[in-house]
Amino acid sequence: MSTDPGPGETLPHADTTVLEQAFDGDSLYALRAAVAAHAAEAGLPRQRVYDVVTAAHELAANAVRHGAGHGQLRLWADGQALRCQVSDDGPDGQDAPGPDAAWKHEHSHGLWIIDQVADHVALDRGPAGTTVTVTFTTSRPG
Repeated sequence: MSTDPGPGETLPHADTTVLEQAFDGDSLYALRAAVAAHAAEAGLPRQRVYDVVTAAHELAANAVRHGAGHGQLRLWADGQALRCQVSDDGPDGQDAPGPDAAWKHEHSHGLWIIDQVADHVALDRGPAGTTVTVTFTTSRPG
């Protein structure tokens, strides 16, 4: 049974990968359920679990829609934060305009939502595909 960490406390599973899972358009529901279960098991408060699931879903959906149609999700904790990384081996989007050209804002505001709920977002794109890593801090200073 997990309890929500209090101020100044960190996740109990420091430096461990808690989930690695491949996904495609038909497995997004299962991916969300796995992310929710693992984020909750890692000890995140309920709202932060929702935030991680939201970010993971939006990133995976973008990989399916704008990338290769499939990808890989990795979720890990390092004692200070829970990180969620989504990678695909799709096109690098160099011909598309904008700062996040590989995964454009066409019909939704997924990347904007992610930026609102995550503490840090890093996007890397290139010939090998796109990788986005979002960070959710798990401890509060002081």
